Amino acid sequence: MKIDRKKYILVWLIGLLQSAVCGAQPAVLSTAQLKSSVTYFNSIDEEAVKNYVPNDQSFNWLSENIPLFDCPDSTLQTVYYYRWWAFRKHLKETPEGFLFTEFITKVNHAGKYNAVSSALSHHIYEGRWLHDPQYIDDYIAFWLYVDPKHTAPRFHAFSSWVDDAVYNRFLVNLDKPFIQKNLAALDADYRKWQQEKQVASGLFWQFDVRDAMEESISGSRKEKNRRPTINSYMYGNAKALAEMAALVKNDTLKNRYQKLATELKKRTLDSLWNEDDHFFEVKSEKGGFANAREAIGFIPWYFNLPDDKPAYARQWDQLTDTTGFSAPWGITTAERRHPLFRTHGSGHGCEWDGPVWPFATTQTLKGLSNLLTNYRHHASMTKAVFYDELLKYAHSHTMNGTIYLGEYQDEKTGEWLKGDNPRSKFYNHSGFADLIINDLIGLKPRADDVLDIQPLVPDQWEWFCLDNVKYHGKILTILYDKTGKHYGKGKGFRVFANGKEVIRAGKVEPVSVKRF
Repeated sequence: MKIDRKKYILVWLIGLLQSAVCGAQPAVLSTAQLKSSVTYFNSIDEEAVKNYVPNDQSFNWLSENIPLFDCPDSTLQTVYYYRWWAFRKHLKETPEGFLFTEFITKVNHAGKYNAVSSALSHHIYEGRWLHDPQYIDDYIAFWLYVDPKHTAPRFHAFSSWVDDAVYNRFLVNLDKPFIQKNLAALDADYRKWQQEKQVASGLFWQFDVRDAMEESISGSRKEKNRRPTINSYMYGNAKALAEMAALVKNDTLKNRYQKLATELKKRTLDSLWNEDDHFFEVKSEKGGFANAREAIGFIPWYFNLPDDKPAYARQWDQLTDTTGFSAPWGITTAERRHPLFRTHGSGHGCEWDGPVWPFATTQTLKGLSNLLTNYRHHASMTKAVFYDELLKYAHSHTMNGTIYLGEYQDEKTGEWLKGDNPRSKFYNHSGFADLIINDLIGLKPRADDVLDIQPLVPDQWEWFCLDNVKYHGKILTILYDKTGKHYGKGKGFRVFANGKEVIRAGKVEPVSVKRF
């Protein structure tokens, strides 16, 4: 689809005006590296599908919408821009608003406009950093109001942490009217999940195929298993709904969801923690544990669900164990020592019994970031482990020597197990840019006026910069320059808001400031 030129120019002019008002010109980085990257990406793409922003207009759109990133590792920086470039490919304008697709080509299990909800929350986390809020606003509204009116609604075809994602987006843009407008629909959606998937004990059940994780070791398409996935999601959703209710001063709703979150946390810890395996595992409908360590066991930390105790933190030792989840091409979706590891075929379906899935890698890295940032007990985890796994994830974006993003990979060879299937190209089923902004650089969005940065960058970096970040209505620049010569802004760790320095430290460390 071609962009309406008059509309595009109008949006561009509005963007310039907004930039002038809030001082949005990048303080340090130019768009030269972005332009070079986009030129290369365009040159290797046959562009079989064109959506709202075609390749020849991608640089302009990206330069108006995304944070800029510069670091000593060229792979990390290139993949950062590649993921934004690929994300843009999935932006579709429909008669009922904008949305992001998961597959670049049409798939049978999608709903109207080829929409699939399985990676919705990944999309919101990623898209919360776009300067223009309309794209994600419309996308959320599509699932809350448009999809339910279709002949075959697809929102609940997959588990979701949409409430958590919506609230975490609010923490970036502070758009309170958006929360006020949509809270009732989000509340109604949570209640619908309770009706559909909650058992008498208070836990939630799900088929692995409806977790978007079919053909797993612990999964079933028939048994109503209680899984760490949906229970963690619903805990995160309840916490987010309590915060959003407090925001609009709805005490009744706030108290309801605070109570639900407290109860669900306790039930998850009591029922899904396998003391023998020291791991969060699936509990079958019949009552026993699946006795399989799977990457879904790391998801509770995505929402800071586990207590800060050494017994729980010990689970993370499995991440770097080569008989656990550590493999040459990334984090496996099941422990490599398990007798059923990689037993469901190769490339014939969607095997979550061991191959590397970017969807799960994103969740695990977010959980690890939370462990390192929000917990005292880290087991053997360090920021070096986080960086090594993030870098491994970045390096996995390749096929036949060319940058690529597909569905899932062989853990030993990196082979994309769907091959170069057209439906799998640019597979929009995970996150990456958000891991750079929120976790590696460590910008931690908050509802108050405190600017909080908890970096996990490696000690060997002598310079880096995250620029043009729209946050709380201001444009942030976060940089480190060991000598002061790389960026010419002086030595040390510096943070600027609308070009004004608000934080200065001698080294890269956790920093915060009020009323920035």
